Amino acid sequence: MAEELWPVPKFHFTVEWGDIDVGFQEVTGLEMETQFIEYRAGNDPSLVTQKIPGLKKHGTITLKKGVFKDDLSFFEWFEEVQTNPDRRETVTISLLDEEESPVMVWRVENAFPVKVSGPDLKSDANEIALESIELAHEGIVQELG
Repeated sequence: MAEELWPVPKFHFTVEWGDIDVGFQEVTGLEMETQFIEYRAGNDPSLVTQKIPGLKKHGTITLKKGVFKDDLSFFEWFEEVQTNPDRRETVTISLLDEEESPVMVWRVENAFPVKVSGPDLKSDANEIALESIELAHEGIVQELG
C-alpha cells in the first residue's frame, strides 16, 4: 500500500536573521507577483492583445512576536536603517515538520524594516502583548528543506 501523504501544518516554523533568535507568533506576506504587459502589433489581424510577463512585484512581510522585557530589537533595527540605508538583512523563514526539519524554506533577500508597531494596550484584555515589524525586500527565494 502506498504511503499516505499529509499536508504540513503551518504552526511550526522558525525565523532567523543576523543574531536574532526569537520565536514569532505569525508571519504574513510571503507572496510574489508578476506584473504583465499588454501588447498588440499594429498588423495583427486577431484584434487581441498578448499578455507578456513583466517585472516582479513583492509585497511587504509582517512578523509578529510577543513583547519581552529588555528586547528592543525591532526598534533598534528600524532606527539603524534611518541613518544607514545599507543596513539590510537576509531573513530565513522555515516551515518545520514534526522532527523539526525544514520542509519549505523562504529566503527573503535584502530586507529592511519600513514599519514597527507596538502592542495594542487594553486594561481589561487577557492576552499577550504583541509587537510587529513590516519588512520591505528585494525578492523571495523558495527552496525545499
